[in-house]
Amino acid sequence: MSQQPLQLSPLGELESAVMNHVWASGEGEAKAVHAALGAPRGITVNTIQSTLKRLFEKGLLERHKVSHAYLYRARVTREAFHQGLISRLVGQMVNGQADALVTAFVDLTERAGLDQLERLEALVAERLRQRGGGGA
Repeated sequence: MSQQPLQLSPLGELESAVMNHVWASGEGEAKAVHAALGAPRGITVNTIQSTLKRLFEKGLLERHKVSHAYLYRARVTREAFHQGLISRLVGQMVNGQADALVTAFVDLTERAGLDQLERLEALVAERLRQRGGGGA
């Protein structure tokens, strides 16, 4: 699976549910995904098949044929997908206002908890070390 940040669009509710299912299970074919997600929602197998195909066409899933059905796997990790999505959304919203972005991000991280703020600090320190920009 790719670990590179992606430039993606947000997914619809069903697409998100299908991706979460595939990420959690590792793979799936339409009937299994339907049993897990479609049947409880009153959605047909055809709708699940269309959603899997659409996610394949968007480049989020890969597939190979097994007997008469396609078996789907994620082409990207959940983390890479979310990184790409956040990068795109933030890039569109910030429009060159890096100071506001950094401040908002630190505030959000702090609200998530001290452990997340410390993790952010460690990630920044590591990035600075990698770039030769200081640190211990």
